[in-house]
Amino acid sequence: MGSETMENDRSFLAKEPIGTLLIKLALPAVAAQLINMLYNIVDRIYIGHIPETGALALTGVGVCLPILLIVSAFASLVGSGGAPRASIAMGRGDNEKAELIMGNCFTLQLVLSAILTIVIFAFNRPLLLAFGASENTIGYAVSYIRIYSLGTVFVQFALGMNMFITAQGFAKTSMLTVVIGAALNIVLDPIFIYVFGLGVRGAAIATVISQAVSAMWIIFFLFGKKTALRIRIQNLRLRGDVVGSVVSLGLAQFIMQSTESLISICFNSSLLKYGGDIAVGAMTICHSVMQFATTPVSGFGQGAQPITSYNFGAGKKDRVKEAYLLLLKVDMVVEFAFWAVVMLFPASLAKVFTPDASLVPYTARMLRIYMSVICLFSIQMACQATFTAIGYAKSAIIVACMRKIILLIPLIYIMPLLVRSDRVLAVFLAEPIADFLSVTFCTILFLSQFRKALRSMDRTL
Repeated sequence: MGSETMENDRSFLAKEPIGTLLIKLALPAVAAQLINMLYNIVDRIYIGHIPETGALALTGVGVCLPILLIVSAFASLVGSGGAPRASIAMGRGDNEKAELIMGNCFTLQLVLSAILTIVIFAFNRPLLLAFGASENTIGYAVSYIRIYSLGTVFVQFALGMNMFITAQGFAKTSMLTVVIGAALNIVLDPIFIYVFGLGVRGAAIATVISQAVSAMWIIFFLFGKKTALRIRIQNLRLRGDVVGSVVSLGLAQFIMQSTESLISICFNSSLLKYGGDIAVGAMTICHSVMQFATTPVSGFGQGAQPITSYNFGAGKKDRVKEAYLLLLKVDMVVEFAFWAVVMLFPASLAKVFTPDASLVPYTARMLRIYMSVICLFSIQMACQATFTAIGYAKSAIIVACMRKIILLIPLIYIMPLLVRSDRVLAVFLAEPIADFLSVTFCTILFLSQFRKALRSMDRTL
């Protein structure tokens, strides 16, 4: 049975070879993740090449990054919490419960979108100043975020509800969701930025329109007849037990992304203090390259989620174990390849985002340091994805908090005190040190908790 059939039976997730399933589900998910990343990356590339003001405009949009991450974090809170719960319910043969979860998530995202839109539009200027904007860059940042905030509801649906399409095994449909929007964004960006002369405002308008088209595609699919799980009116009323279970599981991914926002604030404010706008601009590029490196493994994790969740719900221990091991191997190969590219061609990567003669060599040096441990971070990505897929919310949350809150944020401020000769370098060093320590902790925790999960499956058979 193919994954794009009109039948409601998703039992192929428990029958087909794991490797075949991972190719079917993960490759479209990886493509979707990479394309989705282009929404922001393409904006930065076009903005960075605006004549005369490109470097400052790029830094201004980079300061908006914490707000963009917060918006996507709330989408992940609902999507990554609800989609695995729905998959596990499907594995147990309870499609009615799966549809109840999805319906509640749809309503929850509407509520969150309304709140986020009001807060961001009303308080964007003081927020951006707190996030590291300077007098030179605040104008660009405000111009971008005011327009972007009006499309918050589209971002929520495009990112969060799309996970429910992937969770059912409709990987190609999920990929098309972001292909349509991203292709439109790539076409509209130069038109609004250069042809209409709108600069950063044009980039924001292009992104909002593109996300709106993606969101409409998702809504039509999930309300239609081709989906295995359908959004039904009677499931839209929020229930405390359903929302609680979704939020508890999605909290780990929310922490991962929202603390990324907090970390961006910490990095920008610290770098502005020690290195000025050029250091903040370098961090904007470093973060963009890091997104390129981590997005594929995130996609593989998303593609493996329905396989792991469905088989965990169905009590198939060997298939759960096999899915994790294959995901780990793939993630390690991908991240080692990215690490090698960064180490060999850092200046070429920097030039993708800016032609500025002073920013390119500065960024190239920092990029090698910032991403020096990325090849090991693949281990944590595989473990975190599996924790979420089997519903181990507490373990996923602990891992998320360890890397970002307990390790990285303190190190951003501690390292400049220890390496006084080059405090900007010290700030960039915080990332690889935190990654190494976090991977070590995550590996030890996973070995313990995964064995526990497998034993629990024996008891439920």
